[in-house]
Amino acid sequence: MYQLNARDIRRRNRFGVLQAVYASDGHTSRQDVTRATGLSFATVGNMIAELLDVGVLAELGHDSPGVGRPRARLAINPDRGVLIGVDVAETSIHFDVFDLAMSVLRSSEIPVDPRATTPGDIVELIVRGIGEVIAGDADKVLGIGLSVPGLVEPERGISVFSPYWHWHDVPFEELLEERLPYPLYLDNPLKASTAAQLWFGAGRTVDNLIVVTLRAGVGIGVVVDGMLYRGVTNSAGEWGHTNLVLDGRECRCGRTGCVEAYVGAPGIVRTLRELAPSSPLLDADDALTIAALGTAAQRGDATALAVIEKTGNYLGVAVANLVNLFNPRTMVFGDLVANHLGAPLLEVTRRIAEAHAMTGPFEAVTLQLSTLPHNPASLGAATFALEGFLADRETFGSIAARRALRTSAT
Repeated sequence: MYQLNARDIRRRNRFGVLQAVYASDGHTSRQDVTRATGLSFATVGNMIAELLDVGVLAELGHDSPGVGRPRARLAINPDRGVLIGVDVAETSIHFDVFDLAMSVLRSSEIPVDPRATTPGDIVELIVRGIGEVIAGDADKVLGIGLSVPGLVEPERGISVFSPYWHWHDVPFEELLEERLPYPLYLDNPLKASTAAQLWFGAGRTVDNLIVVTLRAGVGIGVVVDGMLYRGVTNSAGEWGHTNLVLDGRECRCGRTGCVEAYVGAPGIVRTLRELAPSSPLLDADDALTIAALGTAAQRGDATALAVIEKTGNYLGVAVANLVNLFNPRTMVFGDLVANHLGAPLLEVTRRIAEAHAMTGPFEAVTLQLSTLPHNPASLGAATFALEGFLADRETFGSIAARRALRTSAT
């Protein structure tokens, strides 16, 4: 088993302190952070000193005098730099530029031509998109996080397999490094969306969490005891390619009966075609069809409600399996399908899951829609860039050395 060294522990403490400041939604104090993290006051003080030294945090004065010493108010310094989050999806690439308070400064989206999906084609689109959104902040970029579909090896920056474009072992980060002079952090949308929830969503208040991503591809991110679970090869969470229906629909992974074939966007569109082949809700673009289904369901359209009912039946069974396997406290549903089909789909899913899950685990879990205000994959990708900056040995190692020298001099 991997043992944490002193640097790992320090980095984890740094993350925990900064997460507590983000969760304060405004300003906080060293005492408040100590209570929120469970760390010692001395450890919190050291971590905050480092974050102040690099400009990530700022002191905003002190609380009004009362009993005892006034408390220094702390907040994120949004002007310290910018982070770029890139969500590479099957039909488009979404770009967000965040300040350090994780407010979106600029956004852009570029369509992906289905006839031009080689790694070189996608790299070209990413470079172009970043050039469009970076504006006058080129010298302030702390890092770029990229969410790339399929199986990814983050440490080597490799797209191991992409079911959309049939990539195999593509050195994607290396290709981008030739064109972009910034630190790059690569992972897939399941891990990215889960990181976003850990830092800025439901993961702030629970330690055992499952984040369900419902888009063209389907999968989960699993958080156990407050830590993102990756598995041995970073492929944990490929729930979309677990079997739901024996000898069922063919899936893009080459197998049959996968969860994704029924509750991913193309699978839901297929269900609509089966129920109403000439439905006016159908569009050549699956995302537009899903949006139309959601709008029609709000009007009480019988066909849309029938599609949601059938999809919710499949999703409910698959969710019940997750409840039984992981016994989570919270399950969060997000991305395209959840955004548009939302409450009606969740209602059916909850009803079916309750009928198929074990009673105790189901009573303990909360099923909810994501409340993140931004694209979860791009936000999570930017979060990986933030984590990379916070883990940078050169930046924080030099700070620790300078502080040690100052201490020894006194």
